[in-house]
Amino acid sequence: MPTDYAAVRSAIADLVNEKKCGPILIRLAWHDAGTFCKNTKTGGPRGCMRFTGDKSEAAFGANAGLAVARDLLEMIKNGPAKDMTYADFWALASIVAVKEMGGPDVPFRVGRKDAKEVGESVEEGRHPDADKESDHLRAVFGRMGFNDQDIVILSGAHTVGKCHADRSGFEGPWTADPYKFDNAYFVDLLNKEWKESKASTGNPQFAGSDGTMMLISDMALLKDEKFRPFVEKYAKDEKAFFDDFAVTYQKLIELGCTDLTAAA
Repeated sequence: MPTDYAAVRSAIADLVNEKKCGPILIRLAWHDAGTFCKNTKTGGPRGCMRFTGDKSEAAFGANAGLAVARDLLEMIKNGPAKDMTYADFWALASIVAVKEMGGPDVPFRVGRKDAKEVGESVEEGRHPDADKESDHLRAVFGRMGFNDQDIVILSGAHTVGKCHADRSGFEGPWTADPYKFDNAYFVDLLNKEWKESKASTGNPQFAGSDGTMMLISDMALLKDEKFRPFVEKYAKDEKAFFDDFAVTYQKLIELGCTDLTAAA
C-alpha cells in the first residue's frame, strides 16, 4: 500500500506536542543532510545515522544526543511510515516539527535513498563548530552550496531548542521560548546585551541577563558586515524570515537528491 502521508504527519505532530521534541527532530534531519559536499557529490540525506559503530555518522561528536530523536521516531517508522526511507521520514519529521512549533510550511518531496551500510558514512568534520566564526561558517555551508544569506536563514533555526552540556559542551536556550518557531533569535541577537560567559564545561559562550545564550558562531552573524544586514532584515520582518526559511530549508533537506516528487 502507498504511504498515507497525512497519517505520518499526524503521528509526528502528536509526538512533537507530547514530547516537546520538535527542536531535536529538526537537528536530526539537519545533520543527516548537512554532510553534503557539492564538489564530491558525497553525503547528504541518506539516513546514515541509523547505523552504529565507531565509523558511523551516529558516532560523530556533532551528532551527540541524536539517538534520542531516532528512538522517539522509531515507533512511527515501524507503523505508518514503514514504507518510507529513513532519509525521507526524518526530513518530513523536521518539516512537521517546524510547523507544529509555529513556523512556516516547508514543501516536502520524496525519493531520498537510504545508505545501505555503515561504510557509506562520510568522514567526521562536515558539520559547523559552535566555537568558530565567519570564515568557518562560509567554508562549511559553502561546501554544501549555500551563500551568506542562506547561512543566516539556517542559523535562524536556533530560535528553537537549547544546548546541552553533555552533548555539545555548551548549555542553555537561545531564546526565551525554545519551543516556539519565530524570529526571536534575530531580535534577541540584535537587541540583547550579550556578555562573555562559559558553560559548566568551561567552553566559551555568551550570556543574556534572562538565562538565554548565544554561541561564538551566532555572534559571528552580528560581527560580519555581510551577514549582519540579513540579521537586521529578519529581526524586522518575521514573514520574510518564514518565506525565506521555507525555501532554504527545503534546499538543505534535498541536498544531492535527484528525481524527487511531491508526496501524495
